[in-house]
Amino acid sequence: MPAKQLIKILINGRVQGVGFRYFAYRQARRLDLTGYVKNLPSGEVEIVACGEPDSLEMFINTIKKGTPFSMIESFTLKDVNPSEFPGSFENFHII
Repeated sequence: MPAKQLIKILINGRVQGVGFRYFAYRQARRLDLTGYVKNLPSGEVEIVACGEPDSLEMFINTIKKGTPFSMIESFTLKDVNPSEFPGSFENFHII
């Protein structure tokens, strides 16, 4: 079984007030990922997700497409050192 991976995504554009967090939540739950999605004061959406590499790849590809009401202007993805998020996520949350 492959080791779990932790990623952080920052998405900028028309992503607040268009159901984007709920969209990300549904996709993460479908793929058995843990972590969170939240709106930032800057207007961006932040996602921290943990899971199997194949599931994370499917999640990233889906999130990049967005929703019919969103418009993604920039998408920044980085691998995260688990020490930045001590403890473990039990499920996926909307914050």
